[in-house]
Amino acid sequence: MNNIAKVLNNLRSLRTMAKDLSLEELKSMLEKLTLVVKEKHQEAEAQQLAQKERLARLEKYRALLKEQGITPEELAELLDSTSEQNKKRAPRPPKYQYTVNGQVKTWTGQGRTPLALQAELDAGKTLADFEI
Repeated sequence: MNNIAKVLNNLRSLRTMAKDLSLEELKSMLEKLTLVVKEKHQEAEAQQLAQKERLARLEKYRALLKEQGITPEELAELLDSTSEQNKKRAPRPPKYQYTVNGQVKTWTGQGRTPLALQAELDAGKTLADFEI
């Protein structure tokens, strides 16, 4: 694809390529290339319009905040505090207690079973034996 762009961007290469093509083929290529350019132009205009609308909405909200006496810092603080609340959750309380090398350890029952606890379970004990 990169070679095509080099040929289309170089007049000498285009002339060399055009020697082997008929006038009808060249016109067909020109129509297709013109269509692609129009589509790209429309896409760029649509993006510019969307950006203008976005900026207009932002300005509307900026004016509304100013009218209500809310500073950007207050708004940022509010947004940060709500997003932090959603991200953090309270740690789960442990459900099971077991001993490893004389140390008492706990497990919430979530995730993989600790190896020492799994060894006890494999030996015939049940999780009910380790409940807190």
